[in-house]
Amino acid sequence: MSETLTPKNRAEQVAHFRAQLLGPLLVGELARGELSAELSQLSKKRVLPPGARRSRSYSRATLERWYYAHRHGGIAALAPIARSDKGAARALCDAQRDLLLAIRQEHPSASAELILQTLYRDGPLPQGTVSSSSVRRLFAPHGLDRAALRRAGRAGRDRRRWEAAAPGVLWHADVCHGPSLTVGKQRVPMRIHAILDDASRTIIALEVCDNEREVEMLRLMVRAIRRHPRPEALYLDNGSTNSGETLRTACNRLDVRLLHAQPYDRQARGKMERFWRTLREGCLDHIGEVASLHDVRVRLWAFVEQHYHQAPHGGLLGKTPAEVWATHERHALTTSEQALEAALTVRERRRVRGDGTLHIGGVLWEAEQGFLAGQRVTVARALLETKSAPWVEHEEQRYTLRPVDPVRNGAGRRHGAKRPKSGIDVPFDPAGVLLDAAIGRKRGAKR
Repeated sequence: MSETLTPKNRAEQVAHFRAQLLGPLLVGELARGELSAELSQLSKKRVLPPGARRSRSYSRATLERWYYAHRHGGIAALAPIARSDKGAARALCDAQRDLLLAIRQEHPSASAELILQTLYRDGPLPQGTVSSSSVRRLFAPHGLDRAALRRAGRAGRDRRRWEAAAPGVLWHADVCHGPSLTVGKQRVPMRIHAILDDASRTIIALEVCDNEREVEMLRLMVRAIRRHPRPEALYLDNGSTNSGETLRTACNRLDVRLLHAQPYDRQARGKMERFWRTLREGCLDHIGEVASLHDVRVRLWAFVEQHYHQAPHGGLLGKTPAEVWATHERHALTTSEQALEAALTVRERRRVRGDGTLHIGGVLWEAEQGFLAGQRVTVARALLETKSAPWVEHEEQRYTLRPVDPVRNGAGRRHGAKRPKSGIDVPFDPAGVLLDAAIGRKRGAKR
C-alpha cells in the first residue's frame, strides 16, 4: 500500500491550496489596515490552482472571504462547492502565455529570443506565433523582466529581524548531516532531525536517524505535538524532506500552516542554522566513539538539556531558552489522538478478493463481512502506526480487517452474512402453484 499521505478528495485538496495561498496571514492576528494591505498585495500574485493548466490571481474580496472563513471554521471552511464550469476548455493564447512564463521562471537567464527559437524548433509553438518584444512585455508585469531579475538576485537584500509573538506559535524544523558512524563493518550515515521553537529557541524534539525521509520529519512532528500544544505554523526549507505531499497534507489536516523559506536563502533560516552551529561546536565535533545511533541521540539530548537550554542566548537578550519557554503563557492548541489518527490516515481504492482478503504492506488481511467480497472499497490505515490494523471504509461504514489465520479458518466453516428472518411465515411453492393451475383448483382450497 502507498506510503504517501494525500488529500482524500478534491474538496480537501482545494481547501489545502487556499490555506497555503493565504499562508502567513493565518498565523497570529493582523490589524485591519495591515490585513487590507496584505490582501491587496496577495491579489497581485499569480498561482496555479489544483488541476488547472493555467495560472491565475484571486481578487482581494475573494481572498478576504477565504481569510474570514478560515478564522471561523478552520481548514474545513475553505472547501469549495462544485463548480459549474468544470472541464471548460482553455484558450490557446492563455496556454501560450503560461508556457512562456513557466520557462522564464525555470530559466531566468534565458532571453526572450532564445526561448522563442527553442519553442519554434521543438514544436510547442508554431513559427511566428508571437514576437520577442511581445514576450518581453508579457514578462514585465510578472516580475520576470531582466531588470527585476537583476534586482532580485543582488546580494544584501533588505532584511529585518523578526520573531513569533510567543513560544509555541511558530516552530522551525530541519535536518543536519552528522559524521558517519562505523557499526561493525558498515558505515552508517547520521541525519539529525530537530524542531526548534522560534520565540524561545527551545528544542521541542530531536531524533537521530540514518536517513532524511519525509516520513521521519513527520514522525518527529507528531511526537512533538503529543508532548506540546501544536503550533500555528511550521517553518521549513525547500528540501525534498520538507516539501512533499505527505507533510503538507498532514499539516493542513492538523490546521498547522506549512511555510517554506525562499530557495538558496540560508539567511532566512538563520535561527535553525545558529542552533546547528552550536550543536556541532559544543557536542557533535567531540562526540568520540559511539556504538549506535541511540548512543548519539542520548549524548545530543544531554547537551541540549544540560547546556543549550540553560545557556544565555544572544537572540534572547541574554536570557536562556528554558527561561523564556517557562515564563511565557503558551496557547492551548491541544490535539487528541483521534485527531492525529484522522490527520495521518492513508487511503487507497482497492478491490476485495472473492475470498474476502487483501494484501496490504506485505500482509494478507481479511474482512469478517462476507458481502465485501468482490467489492471495490476504500482501504485506510494510520501512516505512522505500522503495527495497527487497517480498515475498510464502504458506504459510510468502517470495518476492521484482521490478519488471515488459516488454522482458525480451517477449524470452522466461513459463512457469509446471513439475512435476518422477518418472523412472518410466507408460503412459497412454485411447483404447487403450477399443479393447482393445471387442475383448476384455487390456492388455499382443501386438497
